[in-house]
Amino acid sequence: MLISLAGLPGTGKTTIARAVATRLRAVHLRLDTVEQALVDSGAHTHPVGPVGYHVARALAGDHLRQGLVVVADCVNPVAVTRDLWREVARAAGTGLLEVEVVCSDPARHRERVATRTGGVPGMPLPTWEEVAAARPDPWTRDHLVLDTARGTVQECAAAVVEAFDRA
Repeated sequence: MLISLAGLPGTGKTTIARAVATRLRAVHLRLDTVEQALVDSGAHTHPVGPVGYHVARALAGDHLRQGLVVVADCVNPVAVTRDLWREVARAAGTGLLEVEVVCSDPARHRERVATRTGGVPGMPLPTWEEVAAARPDPWTRDHLVLDTARGTVQECAAAVVEAFDRA
């Protein structure tokens, strides 16, 4: 199965993705890592644009066809990027669990954005102003919503694992 975690920077996607991948012994596919590798190779500069999503999609497809569970960790701000993950799962003959990670407490979200380190050396981090100005496309399909202002990382990860087990 493909588990696609989406949400604005600083909501807790990567932290939850790591916890889910550990619990499920899954591949954690982080778009930030892919994009920074493209920049480090000299092939691109920031912002990388859609090429990072296409590389991540190809990697996810390979892992899914090997029978592995993949946790894709990326902002997915527009419907077309979310559709890419649906297509990857369909082409691999696997299920898809879509998860939107939000932080409903603006002060907490702002603090996270201001204090995070990102964990990918060289990857530029967005400012709070950039995050606050983002206007992701609305979701049009059923999906799991996790609010990290209302639940711990472990509670959120458990909700994803429970949804995975039901799928």
